[in-house]
Order: sequence, then C-alpha cells, then structure tokens
Amino acid sequence: MIAGFFPGQGSQSVGMGREFYDEFTVFRQTIEEASDTLGINLKTLLFEGPDSDLTLTENAQPAILAVSTGCFRVAESVIGAKTSVHLGHSLGEYSALVASEAFPFADAVAWVRTRGLAMQKAVPVGLGTMAAVIGAEDADIEVWCREATDAARALRASGAQEVQGELKCTVECANYNAPGQVVVSGSVDAVEQFEKSVSSKGIRGVMVKRLSVSAPFHSSLMGPARSRMKEEFDSAKGRGLPEALRTPYIPNRTAIRTSEPGVVFPLLEEQVDHSVLWSQSVSHLLDSGVTRAIEFGPGKVLQGLAKRIARQKNLPFETIPVFDLETLKLAEKGMHP
Repeated sequence: MIAGFFPGQGSQSVGMGREFYDEFTVFRQTIEEASDTLGINLKTLLFEGPDSDLTLTENAQPAILAVSTGCFRVAESVIGAKTSVHLGHSLGEYSALVASEAFPFADAVAWVRTRGLAMQKAVPVGLGTMAAVIGAEDADIEVWCREATDAARALRASGAQEVQGELKCTVECANYNAPGQVVVSGSVDAVEQFEKSVSSKGIRGVMVKRLSVSAPFHSSLMGPARSRMKEEFDSAKGRGLPEALRTPYIPNRTAIRTSEPGVVFPLLEEQVDHSVLWSQSVSHLLDSGVTRAIEFGPGKVLQGLAKRIARQKNLPFETIPVFDLETLKLAEKGMHP
C-alpha cells in the first residue's frame, strides 16, 4: 500500500512544476484549468513570480493546489502510480480530496482562493503571528499556551500591555507536525508572552522560532474565515458535493481514515480555526501498516516530517517526492522495490 501526501502553504517557490509543464499535457491542462477558474495567468505567476506575489496567501494556496494536483495526475498517468489513502497538510487536504475525487478540481481552486483571502482578512496584518516550538513535548506546549494566554490577558487587563485593535488574546497549538515540532498561533502579545515564558524556563534543547507569516492560521482567531468557508460549502451541497470518495483520506481534524463524504465539508470548515493533526495522521497511517508514500507537489517538507514520526515509533517508512522529471523516475522505481 502506498499513501499520497500533499503539501501545504510554505512549500511554494517560483519555478515549481516547470519541467512537468514543459513535458506533460496533463500538467499543462491542470494549470490552464486553474488559470481559467481564477481569471489569472497562473503560468506567469508560477514561473516568473515575483516571489512576493506568489507567497501572498490568496495566490500561494491555489498555486500549490494546482501544482500538487498536476503532479498527482502526471504520476498516475505516466508511471501508473496507485495510492490507497490520501492525506494533505492544511491546504494540502484540498489536493488530497481532489485526488480522492470528492469534488472537481475547479471547485477546489476557487475555494482555496476564497479560503486564502478569508484567512488573511480575518485578522489585520500585524496583529497575529505564529511560532515553531522545537524540542518540547506536545503536552508541555499545550500547558505553556494556556499559561501564556492567561499571563497576556492579565497584562492587557492591567493596562501594562498596549494592544492595537480588539483582537482576542490567545496562543494555541496550530500544527502538530512531528514529535518535537509544534507550531503555535495567536495574537502577537500572547505569542510574545509564550516566547518569554518558554525562554525563562531554560529547558535545554527547546527553541521557539517566530515564523514569517501574515496571520495566526489554525487558531480560534480564524473564526470569520471558517464562517466564510461554510457559506461556500453550503452552496456546493446544492450541487450534490462532495461526491463518493474513490480513495479514502485521513482528515487533519480526526487523524482517522475515512471514506465518508458527509464529513468532508464539516471537517474542512473546522480545519480553518483548529489544529492540524499531521503527526497523529501519519502515526495512524503507520499503525495501519502503510510503509511508503509519494509526496505530490513542491518540496520535501512532508517527507522529513514522516521520517521523524516513523523514527519515534521505530517503524520503517519511505517517502518519495514527485515534482520534476528526476523525482518522477525515482518514484517509478520506488513503487517496485
């Protein structure tokens, strides 16, 4: 059995997918369909940038979805790749569901553009942020989030902390990426309090690194974006979506394999303002006996995370990326070890 991995935002780079675009009709058709759906020249954005435009949330999300879907289609049609379960990290869940045929690609492209705009609009730039926590246990980080939130709220209440706007004060676990790697998300003052608190503990091997992001994704501060996506999905239900899944997937919110189409939209809504359970999802995959995966799309981030998760469980696992001609050849060999 081979799983299909689909990366999320942050894996984008100018030039991604260029070799597949030049070589394979199915990839070109995928990019052209996305361009027509969005009313933009996605080819120019992908291959010429500039990077500052590509990294904008409303552009990065449909661009990664298009490239990941194109890579999946190339691997399926050119080397006969067959996957038995799909899972994607955050935005990548849309790519995973397109591959599972839960809904058409064009719908997914439109939704992730809306999602990106709604997530950016939910919190004004500069009021929310995220940070990666390296080397700590999940349970400890959850406790530290609660402590930092309480401390930051007390500072606000006392007037000692000047805050722009009326954004709720909170810091929460946003992404459980792998053992010893969790991303927290929230208001700037609460994340700053989290950083100070963890630093003061002086725990050897624990590091907090602020991320260069424009909003506190996957936190309760994304509530308005979740409501916006519910509007989109409620409209889609009238068209009979989602459809029966051709291939099961592992949702970010449950980390349990399912083929039930009725849960797709509610879980995609909930994913917007709740944690991504990636580490738990890959653990579920490993526990079910899956030992190989193909990562469809730009970069090798999910490959690295999977290695860490498998190493902690002392289980074998191989991930093969597919994003250019060289990796496509390696994937073809890897399917028949």
